[in-house]
Amino acid sequence: MREVEIRIAPEDYEDPALLKEDLARAAKIVPSRTKDFRVLRRSLDARFRPPVYLVRAMVTDSEPLPAIPVELDQLPDVSNARKVHIIGAGPAGYFAALECIREGLCPVVIDRGKDVQSRRKDLKAIQQDGIVNPHSNYCFGEGGAGTYSDGKLYTRSGKRGNIDRVLRILVECGANPEILVDAHPHIGSNKLPGIIATMRKTIEEHGGIVMFNTHVTGLLLKGTGPRAITGIEVNGKERIEADHVILATGHSARDIFQLLLDHKILIEPKPFALGVRIEHSQSFVDLCQYGITPRGPHLPAASYALNAQAGNRGVFSFCMCPGGLIVPAATAPGEIVINGMSLSRRDSPYANSGVVTAVELEDMQAYKDAGDLMGVAFQKEVEQKMFAASDGSQAAPAQRLTDFLAKKISSDIPPSSYIPGLISSPLHELLPSWIYERLVYGIRGFDHKMNGYIDKDAVVVATESRTSSPVRVPRDASTGMHVEVQGLFPCGEGAGYAGGILSAAMDGQYIARAVKMHIEAN
Repeated sequence: MREVEIRIAPEDYEDPALLKEDLARAAKIVPSRTKDFRVLRRSLDARFRPPVYLVRAMVTDSEPLPAIPVELDQLPDVSNARKVHIIGAGPAGYFAALECIREGLCPVVIDRGKDVQSRRKDLKAIQQDGIVNPHSNYCFGEGGAGTYSDGKLYTRSGKRGNIDRVLRILVECGANPEILVDAHPHIGSNKLPGIIATMRKTIEEHGGIVMFNTHVTGLLLKGTGPRAITGIEVNGKERIEADHVILATGHSARDIFQLLLDHKILIEPKPFALGVRIEHSQSFVDLCQYGITPRGPHLPAASYALNAQAGNRGVFSFCMCPGGLIVPAATAPGEIVINGMSLSRRDSPYANSGVVTAVELEDMQAYKDAGDLMGVAFQKEVEQKMFAASDGSQAAPAQRLTDFLAKKISSDIPPSSYIPGLISSPLHELLPSWIYERLVYGIRGFDHKMNGYIDKDAVVVATESRTSSPVRVPRDASTGMHVEVQGLFPCGEGAGYAGGILSAAMDGQYIARAVKMHIEAN
């Protein structure tokens, strides 16, 4: 058994026979003696012309390789087990639920939104009619914000948990097995709904409960110091007994942040990032990255990752969507928020990326009257200002990139993937001046790293403001429990402990195990 690393042309990679022969040749053994092989990691290296896949694999010429562990076949029935209530059916909530089942606990998942299929009607309403349902949109509903905004599965947070376990669960729920080996795995917004529905079915088949259209409007507490949670109020009237609650509500659940404050439960403001989304043609990005266009059928839509420093603040590309679309991500009427997504084929003629700058606590002092919600107040002001510059729909303010840098209103806007439409607007005036100046500095730096990035047909669209939670719900590092409330377990992006599908899923698993430890200790 040995590891090998070889280069394979993209047009050859899809043929397993060629791959096996190449791996055997690289291992310096006769192809016919190759008993088994398994690809461990695959990445596309665009430094070569033409680009090549770098493939690392395990090869054996004797015994078969050990089977890949299966995650969901030995789950117990927990119908009559102790209940753990989970607020939020996003990746943190659902992976926490599956981990609860593994630990012999019965998860009760409560979500304000609709199931993943029913959400589609509300997404159509916001796209085509500008109608925002505050409980069902691109951020809220089964699967959370990641469901209909790309499904990227990349994280630098490997220390948070076992990334491979999360990926294997997704594969067992229907994801393409290639996510197990891709350096930058991606599922696609058209594939995720079915995977999430299978995940829910798995939870319910093993005795878990999933409740939709159930909005948490209150928390029931007892004691004075420390207090303990005893229940949840939903839909303004019904009360549910609950002594272990995982709070996994996502980065845009502003009413939950306010609810915690109303109950005098400690939260803290935290840094985040804010900016715009910039859209180029995909053919331009392909040419920059691969040196060829059209790229041909064997190469994926090219992507990029760029960063620069503007003084002591970073400016960076965020959630880059090759072959993607820009979508409206508002969670309340009267605001313009945008995000990016790609379908599994990544075959849109457009490529977009958030371009954002860090917003630290000292940058938000003008909003200090909002206390721990100063970041929320800042986000709201920018989002509502963009809406006021629009036409009352979800049409977004936009500018040609060259005009954005020149502080010039665009006489026209090139075609875009953004379905609600774009309105030529002075983003250089609408954005806070300090945000604008940092973005300009960073974008000029991007152009030095990716020649031609500043293109007259590139479009700047505002505003990219929901990059991460502007609030942290503090928890004890050893127990995972809120520092002041017994039985309350902050989790995932909304609590400030994750930043994407993978990290949220791993945090959900971690917190579920923390709940089990607390139950056993008490």
